Amino acid sequence: MNNRLYYGDNLEILRSREYFPDECVDLIYLDPPFNSNRNYNVLFRSESGADSQAQITAFEDTWHWGEIAEETYRDLILNAPEKVSTAIEALLNLIDRNQMMAYLVMMTARLVELRRVLKPTGSLYLHCDPTASHYLKIVLDAIFGSENFRSEIVWQRTRAHDLGAKQFPAIHDVILFYSKTESWNWKPTYEEYDEEYKQKNYSMRDERGAYTTQPITGGKSGGPEAYKKWRGRLPSRGRAWAIPAGYKRFPDWLRELLPPEEEWKQLGIHSKLDLMDKHGMIHWPKKSGGAPRYKYYLKDAPGKISSDSWTDIKPISAHAKERLGYPTQKPVALLERIIRASSNEGDIVLDPFCGCGTAIAAAHKLGRKWIGIDITHLSIALQKYRLLDMFELESGVDYEVIGEPRTEDGARDLAQDSANEGRYQFEWWALSLVGAKPVGGQSGSRKGKKGADKGIDGIINFFERDAKGKARARKVIVQVKSGKVGAKDIHELRGVIEREEAAIGVFLTLEQPTQPMLKDALATGYYESPFWQKRYRRLQILSIRDLLGGDGVDMPPQHGTFRQAARARTGDGKQQQDMI
Repeated sequence: MNNRLYYGDNLEILRSREYFPDECVDLIYLDPPFNSNRNYNVLFRSESGADSQAQITAFEDTWHWGEIAEETYRDLILNAPEKVSTAIEALLNLIDRNQMMAYLVMMTARLVELRRVLKPTGSLYLHCDPTASHYLKIVLDAIFGSENFRSEIVWQRTRAHDLGAKQFPAIHDVILFYSKTESWNWKPTYEEYDEEYKQKNYSMRDERGAYTTQPITGGKSGGPEAYKKWRGRLPSRGRAWAIPAGYKRFPDWLRELLPPEEEWKQLGIHSKLDLMDKHGMIHWPKKSGGAPRYKYYLKDAPGKISSDSWTDIKPISAHAKERLGYPTQKPVALLERIIRASSNEGDIVLDPFCGCGTAIAAAHKLGRKWIGIDITHLSIALQKYRLLDMFELESGVDYEVIGEPRTEDGARDLAQDSANEGRYQFEWWALSLVGAKPVGGQSGSRKGKKGADKGIDGIINFFERDAKGKARARKVIVQVKSGKVGAKDIHELRGVIEREEAAIGVFLTLEQPTQPMLKDALATGYYESPFWQKRYRRLQILSIRDLLGGDGVDMPPQHGTFRQAARARTGDGKQQQDMI
């Protein structure tokens, strides 16, 4: 299975045996959206179901009980495994038809499919918060079996703030870890020791660095020699000379100094200790008569084994390099720990609510294959930019995007899909074709911007150098139209270009431009680039047919869209921004 992104409702996509045959995925991470900041009583208030269908959309940050939730509930009662239907019926009787129940019903339907696609050795990590984690655990117990519950991981996502709360401040998220069977893929992960621990336990130092010591005696005999004097010393009473670590557990740099493993095994314990001492691995205490001990260096220590309480992974700060401006973005380090613990290189990682693509980026960085699903073209666009910035991966070349329009008719269908906020979905998709950042798009939402856009749907930033050689930020503004267009639109865009002092304006249109439009665009003139010593049309018209045919914005080559993800690897070791 190749790397891919899917646009669409993940329930429909997961139910497709063509896309997802049984037992095809090694690891699943999901961080489904849920507005837990709303008043807890509101979440449990019974709803009439009379909200408009746009409000009942399954993937909004606020969930509502309506026709879709009711249909999904009935389908679970009739067709889900018995334990699942029993659990979901009991939950409905307990908490009634409300936003919380809508969320649980929608999640249950998806979790049933996620278990189906998981391999027998696979694991699932569900990221949530204490608002709904206890209900989700009931659902997961019913689907995966309580015997396959592995851990409830607590991640401290922020520090406590004294805001006059009458309860303990909420500072953690919950990650529920389940395996599909009792034979699951697992490797321990480690956290870095804190400074206090290092100073207390690795207080000695030599030319190799800080170290602690371990006894070179053991309770088991290594033959008669193990009880005899070595360097004039006997092992303590009832003990025998012994190396505290096996050959394979020695650090790589030490094995390079020692004989090969087979030769090492043939040596007597005194000869082994002599070699260890020769290479500076024996600590001789200054106190006369003190016992020699084995040196264990801090640089070779894996760290403290990770427990189910994660306090060492910090949230993404406002000024962090990895911050992309996505409101629910999680740190890459958080996903790396999960992926390292429950998958191997070459395994397939699935994120069915992939948002800005942190799980996808972490999986690729660690040599895993990946699949992402999201219901907004804004998220898919953000992931395409991120994969390009971090790994130089190009859509359609290095991975596939399924669900995006590939023809002019497909683009028209997208724009006319009123039930799915088609106007905004088309706009975000069209902007992604030219690498433009949407203006006012609500990340993680299917709804578009609110209020006046001032004639700007997207922006592309680039840099010029002024007469003194200093880099200066310039911009290209982009308008998108999915309906009827005419010369009036070009006149208005010319005014926006002047008002915003933009270098270039781009008009993206689903319908073909008229001759008067093309004539007016040409009359707008050119933008002269002093640095690139080239001129570009000041107002450019590109139809969807042009873009699907391979055309793009003619502009200076160095530009940016969303805040750039840090480069994970490059051919020459330079960051892209070094080229500015």
